[in-house]
Amino acid sequence: MLRLGIVGLPNVGKSTLFNALTSAGAVVANYPFATIEPNTGVVQVPDPRLDALAALVRPEQTVPATVEFLDIAGLVKGASEGEGLGNQFLANIREVDAIVQVVRCFENSDIQHVMGTVDPVRDREIINIELGLADLASVEKRLDKTARTAKSGDAQAKVEARLLEQLQRALADGKPARVIVPSEEERAAYRSFNLLTSKPVLYAANVAEEEINTGNAHVDPLRAALAAEGESAEVVTFSAQVEAELAELAPEDRAEFLASLGLAESGLDRLAKAAYHLLGLQSYFTAGEKEVRAWTIHRGDRAPAAAGVIHSDFEKGFIRAETVAYADFIRVGGWKPAREQGLARAEGKEYVVQDGDVMLFRFSG
Repeated sequence: MLRLGIVGLPNVGKSTLFNALTSAGAVVANYPFATIEPNTGVVQVPDPRLDALAALVRPEQTVPATVEFLDIAGLVKGASEGEGLGNQFLANIREVDAIVQVVRCFENSDIQHVMGTVDPVRDREIINIELGLADLASVEKRLDKTARTAKSGDAQAKVEARLLEQLQRALADGKPARVIVPSEEERAAYRSFNLLTSKPVLYAANVAEEEINTGNAHVDPLRAALAAEGESAEVVTFSAQVEAELAELAPEDRAEFLASLGLAESGLDRLAKAAYHLLGLQSYFTAGEKEVRAWTIHRGDRAPAAAGVIHSDFEKGFIRAETVAYADFIRVGGWKPAREQGLARAEGKEYVVQDGDVMLFRFSG
């Protein structure tokens, strides 16, 4: 399951967003460190294609793809040195696939800002510095140990030491670990380091309700700062307060509420889509009488890897996949007419799964 960590300074709207996304009832309070242990919640990834497949097949159950959100307590300046229970929070971030950094882009005199003023560019820099300093300490500690092993002639230790030296230089220059692209030989070691700044980042700009569509004077400088640093990270503008109101409405009333605000999608929809794009993810579907289900894979995955998401035995014993493009499946009305019209294809181990493919796997075992 995809795991996203929601991070940011205290009082930027993290827990309000988390509550709205998961209805988990995390503590929301106007003071720092209202969140200490990370709250976790699993949310469904909205996908109208899944709804269309379910309406056509009429299965016993419909299972959407899911994302696990972790609401990690607010970081503060000095977190890398233990300020504000920083070490505990940093450890929680290491467990996620990607980071959603919530930045406050709204003015409200009733909600105190931990730094005194609203400045998302400064706030982002504080978070990134603390993550980078924590990584630098981790890299230097590991390099000290690895360098000694490398001197004994250990080939793998030499590879790791060389990579760690590159990372050390980058982090000391204030750059994130993700600027270092490991070679094929270095890739396994790079992953094993599990560095905070190696994780992809998505920025969620929390604005006032009336500014969701237009943005404001705080959002533009944030985007400019990212562009100036060559960061391709997406900025998703949302209103935590609007998401909280949405969460209280019946599902059938949400579309009307969003339309009244000039929105086609909720913040959850846009965050989920942005996260999938950020991590290079896509969905394929299985569709039968018992279940219609969305499965999450990486773009470029071949058929056996896609089968392995269902069960490791499917990948080990993979024989072939029967595949129909989503649009064809819906247009002709399911598996039977797709087969009769020659739209169902038998694909082998080298087939690269396409977004939206409807698939049925044959395997031995």
